[in-house]
Amino acid sequence: MTIQTTQLLIFSKYPTAGKAKTRLIPELGANNAAQLHRRMTEVATKTAQLWRDEDKDTSRQINLYYAGATETSFSDWLGSDITYLEQSGNDLGERMENAFATAFKNNARYAIGVGTDVPALSPALLQQTEKNLADHDLVLGPAADGGYYLIGLKTFQPKLFSNIDWGTEHVLRQTLEIATRLKLRVATLPQLNDIDRPEDLRLIKDDPRFSDIIGGASLLSVIIPTLNEGATLEKTLKTLQPGKNIEIIVADGGSQDETATIAIHLGAKLVEVSGGRAAQLNRGAAESRGRYLLFLHADTLLPDNYDRQIISTLENPDITAGAFRFKTNQPGKAMRIVEWGTNMRSTLFQTPYGDQGLFMERQVFDEIGGYPLLPIMEDFAFVRRIRQRGTIITLPAEAITSARRWQKLGIIRTTLINQLMVAGFFLKISPEKLTHFYRSRTRN
Repeated sequence: MTIQTTQLLIFSKYPTAGKAKTRLIPELGANNAAQLHRRMTEVATKTAQLWRDEDKDTSRQINLYYAGATETSFSDWLGSDITYLEQSGNDLGERMENAFATAFKNNARYAIGVGTDVPALSPALLQQTEKNLADHDLVLGPAADGGYYLIGLKTFQPKLFSNIDWGTEHVLRQTLEIATRLKLRVATLPQLNDIDRPEDLRLIKDDPRFSDIIGGASLLSVIIPTLNEGATLEKTLKTLQPGKNIEIIVADGGSQDETATIAIHLGAKLVEVSGGRAAQLNRGAAESRGRYLLFLHADTLLPDNYDRQIISTLENPDITAGAFRFKTNQPGKAMRIVEWGTNMRSTLFQTPYGDQGLFMERQVFDEIGGYPLLPIMEDFAFVRRIRQRGTIITLPAEAITSARRWQKLGIIRTTLINQLMVAGFFLKISPEKLTHFYRSRTRN
């Protein structure tokens, strides 16, 4: 038996600067207007996912109708757990008509269409739409500008999408007039505001989901896990300080040296955390305020303008996460070979490690559930989760990491141990056994 579903149809275009939210460009500029569109689409998608996941019978489905880029670009941007369908039609009416036709052809019980420019849309309103459709033919969510932010149907009604002056204050009135002629039973939702014009920005200027874009600068949170890193931390923090719109959080695991004193003296926020490195990284992220997160080893020095490189990279919705090229502070051909191999792995297989400075949007970090609470290999497991989510890029600029691990054990021995750890991970050897193996091979 085929299960009928409530299909939510989201209409969105790709956030290309100069082509998205064009009416906001005079106020925000082309890039920030596109970034606001991106953020509102992410908010709308998250709202849809919360609505879908509240249903335990899996009878809700999300279909995102896209325009302006490929399905792969949208999937890399918004994730792979929704259905992507390309918009078709010469104007908004045709595109909506075709999408609703497809939904009912694919056995929709109800079909609900929404845009992405109404931040107040909630899972509760989508639930109310479903309830209303049980005894109404049409549900409309009136927008303050005379249009509508939501349309829900029980059966396909193509006439609702014809002879409408789209983009004007007449849309809702004309739609209701057609519904009257068709003798449809109509229910309406509360009126909401959409964000289309410069004067609308005042409605969201204090909303933490959007205020950084409207204010012009997004915060980058740098999270450094430490344990007795007094010998290296000061130089790392001083390298970070020239960055703009940053905060630095040192998540310390119980250092007995000067690590905490150095962190506080140089302006970092100190958080004391027990439970291992993964717990430190997750707590650091929880204490941070930034839209962007950078996880950095205490002995890794980032290149000049690292902050601008990170933010400009993550402004591309196709990029899920990134890191810098790997380099150490040790001379010699053998070390250059190690660096070459690391960068080949990082670039070709999209698996950088934490000593390359791993960065992403907070949204991605939250989606994948943060670092897995493993006693070892948490970096490796975390990056594999990100790779399943989307593209990880390695930037050409180099992050310089201390070669102390290789100096302590030797290049060949260190490399061999690292590869055995990866092999053990894939062979599903328990983390406890891997931890014991690693410590027994690396202790003095």
